[in-house]
Amino acid sequence: MGYRYSLAFLTVAELAPPEAVRVAAEAGFDFVGLRLLPAGTDGPYPIMTDKALLEQTRRAVRETGVGVADVEIIRITPDFRPEETVAFLERGAELGARNILTAGYDPDMSRMTDSYGAFCELAHQHGMTADLEFMPWTDIPDVAAAAAQVRAVDHPAAGVLVDALHVQRSATTFEEIAALDPAWIHYAQLCDAPARYDPSPEALIATARGNRLMPGDGDFDFTSLLAALPKDIVLSVEVAQPHRAGETPALQRAIEAMDKTRAVISRARGEACP
Repeated sequence: MGYRYSLAFLTVAELAPPEAVRVAAEAGFDFVGLRLLPAGTDGPYPIMTDKALLEQTRRAVRETGVGVADVEIIRITPDFRPEETVAFLERGAELGARNILTAGYDPDMSRMTDSYGAFCELAHQHGMTADLEFMPWTDIPDVAAAAAQVRAVDHPAAGVLVDALHVQRSATTFEEIAALDPAWIHYAQLCDAPARYDPSPEALIATARGNRLMPGDGDFDFTSLLAALPKDIVLSVEVAQPHRAGETPALQRAIEAMDKTRAVISRARGEACP
């Protein structure tokens, strides 16, 4: 089947969900990612409660053929209550989402496993996977920690979400990614960044949420990453650049993201760039 491509939420975060779907279609993406719950101080996101907006989004999906690859974000904290995610899960299922971006913010690994396992079961009941993203400022800082959780819960809905930025900026190797069970990897996120960076949590978060580079514009080794990943997954292009939103239209940025992603994939395969 080969790769399929998704326009991640952060790449065109200023767009309402129906517009994000239509921009994704026009830029050549197969899927789109949508945020339903805040990652920090952002939000709220009206699609969680606005039935008219939900129907407009579903209509855009039907008319364009662009599916919803993933919905964001579930944060597993010390006081996490899986039952409180049901409204989120129901909305994700109504959108036809496949995967859920899940983040670990609980330092108690035993409790984290219990919470994550319970959420995986709920996600499975709603037809989705719970993909645990390792991020160096969280309690799941690298791929080894994410894999340990997925192995511990041993659930068909569990998965590891590999983000190129966090591969570069955590204690993660391409060999560790290649060693993961391919069934655990439902999608991966691509962007680029300079090889030299400020390792403080504040700087890492600032880059991840607002200052990523387009694939090919930084120093990341896409050849090694793509060789380590399964060849038939969804590649979500997550390029958070809010500083460009006022000067470069979302469609233009989406087209640029698609074109540059295809270019780095072609180079990784040793092909001439399209």
